[in-house]
Amino acid sequence: MRLVRPFLLVLVLLLGVQGLAEAQFSGIGPLRLLPRNEIERLNSKLAGQVLDYTYNHRVDRRLYSSALCEKRDLYVYLPPCYDKTKHYPLMIWLHGLGQDEKNFLSLVKSFDDSIRSGELPHMIIASPDGRVENHPTLRNKGSFYINSNAGRFDDYIMIDIWDFLHQGFSVLPDRNAHVLAGASMGGYGAINLGIKHRDKVGNAIGIMPPLNIRYSDCHGDYFGKFDPNCFQFDEELKRHAPIAKFYGGLLIVRKRQLSDHLFGKGPDTVAKIAADNPTEMLESYQVKPGELNMFVAYGKKDEFNIDSQVESFLYFARSRGIEVTAYVNPTGRHNTQTGLSFSHEMAQWLTQRVPPVK
Repeated sequence: MRLVRPFLLVLVLLLGVQGLAEAQFSGIGPLRLLPRNEIERLNSKLAGQVLDYTYNHRVDRRLYSSALCEKRDLYVYLPPCYDKTKHYPLMIWLHGLGQDEKNFLSLVKSFDDSIRSGELPHMIIASPDGRVENHPTLRNKGSFYINSNAGRFDDYIMIDIWDFLHQGFSVLPDRNAHVLAGASMGGYGAINLGIKHRDKVGNAIGIMPPLNIRYSDCHGDYFGKFDPNCFQFDEELKRHAPIAKFYGGLLIVRKRQLSDHLFGKGPDTVAKIAADNPTEMLESYQVKPGELNMFVAYGKKDEFNIDSQVESFLYFARSRGIEVTAYVNPTGRHNTQTGLSFSHEMAQWLTQRVPPVK
């Protein structure tokens, strides 16, 4: 036991308890150092190109965020034959928990291939850093891209990053040409911000997104599968309650690890969570049919029980007459393979809704 316990402790510290699940959806994590010529090497394989506004390659090109009062990293992808005299659709890709903007470098080749083949429309794609800590850390807390106790991350994305992209690049002004997209924490951010900023954004994509963070069945079981006849919003702050189980319960993620730094521990915490809970935001933000195109994809065997969260969100959306395009992988878990299994459907959905370059 002297050997086993230190090994498990080191494993948890290296990956982060909350980051362990998300690490399965990351190609390049926040602790990996990149060589100076990484972007040049990557661009040599692309039809488009990636622009570097980071401090990841030994030169500080970061953008200053007024919302966060500090510099932040950003990558911007320009499609093949980018022409400043034309105007392009824009996607902002939001990374997951345990990741940072470097994760985009492992995904950009797939985006580039889909654009080059015509499966995806030509578009500008930007990926900002959504970590709470603006430095590499073993325990990377997620911002979930909202204004919270952890910082003004909604304003960071929808004002600082938004203005930089619209002022510096040829972006179509049509809100239907604007897409927020992401996986897991990033999927939550995409739907949450999409609902809040329907005046700016016409399309929101969530891959394996936690869309009902107060989910519980009628017996108070977070892991209970969704049944419209046996469902309730959790009215109690159960900070120590598990919200994910991996490896047969060997590794457990608890609610406090994802929520304490965002919402606090006080008597108003449940109200704060409800205010940023996408399922409840459908009513509180008075979302009407046709106001926001939404695409949601998830696995039925998700370790975070995301399937029940998504299905309760879809149920409430339908009750308001809101159509949400949803895809499910019957054997999908909370990992890379499940996320990538929806690539074709996501590309088709975008092509049908995003206007072409003008």
